[in-house]
Amino acid sequence: MPEQLWLPGLEAPPTPTDGLFFAVFPDANTAASISKLAQELCGEARARSKPLPAGRLHVTLRHLGNFAGGLPQAHVEAAMQAAAAVRMAPFSVEFNTAESFASKPRPGPLVLTGSEGVVGLHRLHDALAEALHVKGIESRAGSAAVTYTPHVTLAYGLPWAAARPVEPVCWNVRGFALIHSLLGRTRHIVLSRWSLEGAAP
Repeated sequence: MPEQLWLPGLEAPPTPTDGLFFAVFPDANTAASISKLAQELCGEARARSKPLPAGRLHVTLRHLGNFAGGLPQAHVEAAMQAAAAVRMAPFSVEFNTAESFASKPRPGPLVLTGSEGVVGLHRLHDALAEALHVKGIESRAGSAAVTYTPHVTLAYGLPWAAARPVEPVCWNVRGFALIHSLLGRTRHIVLSRWSLEGAAP
């Protein structure tokens, strides 16, 4: 057998261990209602997958990347500076559809989505994108070719199913947070929070 050549330039990149993203969280009562709905939908699907616990339910606003060996502090600080520059009034959201983010017929995430009820999330997403751009940060969803779809993930690994209406889930968004995700360890750490207090005078 010929000797295998070792090419340092072709080494596999290190496995990401830490993620960074901005998110919006439902209030505790709404999270409990979403969790109950997720349990019902998982039961109907007869899937082994368990719904996400209420404390992990959220809407991702901007994903800022996955990193190996910890978060780069300069990246975190720039993201925090960008978030502090966002000026937007509180708003309400409504999710009224359960749908699969899987590629038929493969299993995948089951999520809640909305239409007119998530316009405020689009605006906050865009405001963050602009503030991050000023700080020199482009998120994974920064490409114009990538469409932002606000959603709440209910469970992973569910069979594909057609979108269906559900009882609307609503709450008032009064702020957002920067989250450190411990990849593969199902842990989210809130690094900082910002309140929505309206446009600057």
